[in-house]
Amino acid sequence: MEKSSGNSEKSLKTDNILSDAEELREKALYTQSLSLFKRALQRCTKMHDLEGTYHCLHASGDLYRMTGNFDLAVKSYMKAMEVARENNASAKVADAAVGLGLSFRAQGKWKEAIKLIGESGRIYEKNHDTPGIAFTLWAEAGALRIKGDIAGAIRTFRESFKIFKALKDTQGIGYCLCGIGGASRMAGRFRDSLKYYTAANRLFASSGDIFGKAYSCCGIGNAHRMLGEYKKAFAYFTKASGLYETIGDKVSYAYTLWGLGTAYKMTGDYKKARGHFLLAKKFFEKTKDPRGIIYCELGFGEIALLEGKKAVAERLLSAALKGSSENDFALEKCHARSLISFMDNLGHPPGRGRKRGLSGEGNDTCYKRLGVRLGFRTLPLNIP
Repeated sequence: MEKSSGNSEKSLKTDNILSDAEELREKALYTQSLSLFKRALQRCTKMHDLEGTYHCLHASGDLYRMTGNFDLAVKSYMKAMEVARENNASAKVADAAVGLGLSFRAQGKWKEAIKLIGESGRIYEKNHDTPGIAFTLWAEAGALRIKGDIAGAIRTFRESFKIFKALKDTQGIGYCLCGIGGASRMAGRFRDSLKYYTAANRLFASSGDIFGKAYSCCGIGNAHRMLGEYKKAFAYFTKASGLYETIGDKVSYAYTLWGLGTAYKMTGDYKKARGHFLLAKKFFEKTKDPRGIIYCELGFGEIALLEGKKAVAERLLSAALKGSSENDFALEKCHARSLISFMDNLGHPPGRGRKRGLSGEGNDTCYKRLGVRLGFRTLPLNIP
């Protein structure tokens, strides 16, 4: 009886730790939440509690992913899948596989991501798990966006949105709106992008979702940047940066820094642009995000173009094109080709007015092939 009582006390203490961890996660205090989940994991492992062990591993994977530790996220999700298989829990295997897919997606491995997410989607369909189906559609749409299939991404985000709306899932609706907003920006539909991100921001503000507020603020900032409304763009980027720093998110914060750098580039402040690209690149290197690194190389290369440094520009833009080709990033490949097409104009002295207005053929055919409304005639390029 004493042994049973001891196990009961241990289990109760573990439950309390898990409860506190979940509460911290809800408040977007990811680092503190992760620390508690790791403590709970040790306890669950010792007690041979498979369900508790799975929960801790899956939650740790989510938190590692949210804070940009994708290698550790991958390990946690894979261990969670092993535990779920040991327990013959196919739905739990699917849940962890989606997380694994999202981790691969964040590292630019969109092919692996689509495969894993698709496998999970089929399990959810078999189990008639409607929320699971909605989530996998959202996850797949994000992977399609990274692939460069922008039309497919928008279509899939809309499918997910319809299901989340029928479920009255505010969080799901909000993240789908952000997804449509981001893909719309890539498609060249900047007013639409602003509309969707603004709607998402209202939802997140009312629900108290801190990460959602940060994510949508960054999206609103980028939409204003694309519309040439730089004062508004800077204001929203600043809001997003503050929230991301509070959360401890290195991933989305890095893209916010890149957005800020691009806005500074567009307004002619190349020193600040370089500073933001440099900081963003450090985060992208730390999180092993090749797509983010490519965007920074494009930014550095373009500034070199604008300053007439052809050799430097050629080196950086060639690296961006190579990275885009190796990873099959279709849209980023177009951006690199567009910038490379401007280099022939560097035979002329920059001069007043020409420094920020170098003309070139651009690479409209590349964008048309992807079905997006983008095309550039002069530098600087306001890359979406």
